[in-house]
Amino acid sequence: FLFSIEVQVTIGFGGRMVTEECVSAIVVLIVQNIVGLLINAIMLGCIFMKTAQANRRAETLIFSKHAVISVRNNKLCFMIRIGDLRKSMIISATVRLQVVRRSSTEEGEVLPLDQIDIHMDNPVGTNGVFLVSPLIICHVIDKDSPLYELSAGDLQYDDIEVIAVLEGVVETTGITTQARTSYVSEEILWGQRFVPTVSAEDGMYAVDYSKFGNTTKVPTPCCSAKKLDESGGIARLKLNEGVTLRATVRRRRGSAGVRRSKKQPE
Repeated sequence: FLFSIEVQVTIGFGGRMVTEECVSAIVVLIVQNIVGLLINAIMLGCIFMKTAQANRRAETLIFSKHAVISVRNNKLCFMIRIGDLRKSMIISATVRLQVVRRSSTEEGEVLPLDQIDIHMDNPVGTNGVFLVSPLIICHVIDKDSPLYELSAGDLQYDDIEVIAVLEGVVETTGITTQARTSYVSEEILWGQRFVPTVSAEDGMYAVDYSKFGNTTKVPTPCCSAKKLDESGGIARLKLNEGVTLRATVRRRRGSAGVRRSKKQPE
């Protein structure tokens, strides 16, 4: 045992030492060196794998089960909700949204999976978010949006998918993690918005994750944002009661995006 420790940690043999006259001791010394290197490699590998499992951290980053389209600040908006179930923060968190749809170029080339980035309404001008509480990610449907000509009726038949990607650095390990999900047509609710989850109690803010994915109906025009702009905007258009158009939505197989299981908080 002392020989094994002295070889592995190289503290020296003291008065006892291996000489060239003892071949068996030299063989044992070589074997012990190899075994010691393997033990160190296995231990370091186990520790690294334990701390580098970013997928477990990504499981605590949750997305709302549905996306919604409704009026916000007199503009038609596409919205999703994201949240973090752990107390440790995600540093430099960024959110990206992409629309995947079938399109064609002016030359007639068909793009079955055309990926189009969509801009988010962020006051700081970047995609960075401070995920201290559940946040609603909002995309204003304007003339530069790929959803500009989408109406409530078109949503039932268009082959469209919106992919949401949340990236950030884990505070405790410094490892980059990524969580992603996607929303197809039947998962986009027209004429609804998310209910509040943050409330003030005794001078402190409380988050109710049981309401994380809850939505409520709000008055929303069923026309597209393009037609809304042509008619003069929200002020000149009489708002109709928002109705969830999901009964006649056809389901499709084989989503374009890589979909993560949307785990709802207990």
